[in-house]
Amino acid sequence: MENENVTKIAQDLNIKESQIAKVLDLTSQGNTIPFIARYRKEMTGNLDEVQIKAIIDLDKSMTALADRKATVLAKIEEQGKLTAELKKAIENAEKLADVEELYLPYKEKRRTKATIAREAGLFPLARLILQNKPSLEVEAANFITEGFETADKALAGACEILIEAFSEDNKLRSWVYNEIWSYSSIISTVKDEAADDNKTFQIYYDFSEKVSKIQGYRILALNRGEKLGILKVGFEHNIDKMVRFMGARFKNKNAYIDDVIAGTIKKKIVPAMERRVHSELTESAEDGAIELFSENLRNLLLVSPLKGKMVLGFDPAFRTGAKLAVVDQTGKLMTTQVIYPVPPASQAKIEQSKKDLAELIRTYGVEIIAIGNGTASRESEAFVAQVLKDFPDVSYVIVNESGASVYSASELARHEFPDLTVEKRSAISIARRLQDPLAELVKIDPKSIGVGQYQHDVSQKKLAENLDFVVDTVVNQVGVNINTASPALLAHVSGLNKTISENIVKYRDENGRIASREEIKKVPRLGAKAFEQAAGFLRIPGAENILDNTGVHPESYKAVERLLKELNITDLDDSAKTKLQSVSIETMAETINIGQETLKDIIADLLKPGRDLRDDFEAPVLRQDVLDISDLEIGQKLEGTVRNVVDFGAFVDIGLHDDGLIHISQMSKSFVKHPSQVVSVGDVVTVWVSKIDKERGKINLSLVDLRELN
Repeated sequence: MENENVTKIAQDLNIKESQIAKVLDLTSQGNTIPFIARYRKEMTGNLDEVQIKAIIDLDKSMTALADRKATVLAKIEEQGKLTAELKKAIENAEKLADVEELYLPYKEKRRTKATIAREAGLFPLARLILQNKPSLEVEAANFITEGFETADKALAGACEILIEAFSEDNKLRSWVYNEIWSYSSIISTVKDEAADDNKTFQIYYDFSEKVSKIQGYRILALNRGEKLGILKVGFEHNIDKMVRFMGARFKNKNAYIDDVIAGTIKKKIVPAMERRVHSELTESAEDGAIELFSENLRNLLLVSPLKGKMVLGFDPAFRTGAKLAVVDQTGKLMTTQVIYPVPPASQAKIEQSKKDLAELIRTYGVEIIAIGNGTASRESEAFVAQVLKDFPDVSYVIVNESGASVYSASELARHEFPDLTVEKRSAISIARRLQDPLAELVKIDPKSIGVGQYQHDVSQKKLAENLDFVVDTVVNQVGVNINTASPALLAHVSGLNKTISENIVKYRDENGRIASREEIKKVPRLGAKAFEQAAGFLRIPGAENILDNTGVHPESYKAVERLLKELNITDLDDSAKTKLQSVSIETMAETINIGQETLKDIIADLLKPGRDLRDDFEAPVLRQDVLDISDLEIGQKLEGTVRNVVDFGAFVDIGLHDDGLIHISQMSKSFVKHPSQVVSVGDVVTVWVSKIDKERGKINLSLVDLRELN
């Protein structure tokens, strides 16, 4: 079976069978995806994390399909009804739904009208209807029995037997299924307009779209609108065509056969195929939404950290006052404070708040203020900009605070800051996510981070699996400082779990700084396999052995020693770097007995020890002055940061309370299939204002100068 899987996976993913077999073999030995991707490149032919996951997922789904086929074949065999043709059809089925369709006639049934009619001995009457016997009403009188006390009732029972039999006909069902996919439409009408306060679903009040053409995000929107009771969603079919198709099977027809045809199509097959098509549309839409969410999350986690800055986190609020938290360059909390910078606070309180903020900036040498983008953000921004007029070297940035409140109320936050209120913890989180987005965001459930769409409408299990995979991938690609990382961050490192991560922090607290990778082995419960999987991703800045602060795995240290000896390098100075850059990979790999891909990675690490992958990405846009919607005019050029990418466009922070929208139609002068081809979360972009709706506070933006669009 495994060989069969390997062959099919190779065809589906266009990857060699030998690579797939190796991945499945490595996985079965307990190796993690990040470890295989980084340290077993020679074995896998340099496959990345996404390709490795796709292989593992496909293998799982193919194994599940094969198991179900075996069960179905055994059950039909038990009944003595397994023909060679049916066996072949089940074995060749590529989808689980197709297997279930083939199994349908043989499934154990609950008692139906047809079952009751059959038990009452009405099957011969059903056969007479099919034979188009004259005077059926007279014949039916011979079948009158308990529950079927008249000829009409007996005929109706016989029709039910026929409807059930025809509705299980795989060829007919398959034809209707393909007909719906090719020619039917999904339609929606408004059911309860009053329930749609913000007119979110207005475009779906009278909506129709071909099944074959409908976009995933529209399916998810229709599903949500229906769930909320705002929309009534259904299908529109050419029923007459379906009836004619089935009717063509009968040479001669009578009124009863006409009823059987209508009943089979309208009552049985069409509703069943509608459910199947809707389920497949939803599944495909969910997969698309999850994929986009995953991509957005990946880009957000890779946002460049603002290292070495003293940051003040500012969690805005109206009534209860703004919570401030100053954190130093390492993320350590220096102080917290509450100020009342915006109405309904009195003017005297607002003036006092200006003095308090200025005092904090002076006392702690604050360089950047991170303002959360929630309630009262807009007003707080104006207040901060006012204060910063006296501090020309200090700037501010609006930080997406999605999930900060989730973190601040979590067990993790209570453990980190047991003596602080929820709101103050939130201010710390806002400051830290500017300094090191990755380290802070891993503490939050990915679903709460605010870079998806319809995340509550998709399969939560599938969403969680995919998002966790993204977080794990990014954490391991970036690497983790073992001496500063939180248990939440460590838990995402390859080979580590919650218990081992907590043990690492406990070991640190009791024994002080971990000085080498070798010392990691002393951590309780961290066995040989966990060490093998994790060591290369754990960094120790300032370690005696420089390799302990790189992505070089301890298993390759001896090879590195040989490499440095061959090149006569004693110190990683400029001359050493020149030597390393001019190495012949092929020759040297053979000399020191190491794989070529591994050697390339080792040289890259030696050229930039302690390098942070995220430094290649753009830093956030820092601001000094506030922007109001009334300051904007059509055609104005602005700079902003992409906050979220969705199927129909991208939302960009340009310094206003609400993000502006770049619709997909305004992303390029040429056709764009999907916004993610043009922009990613975290990108700093130049935009032009294309539409201003002051009433609703909505701004439309363009990635193309408006003069060039016209």
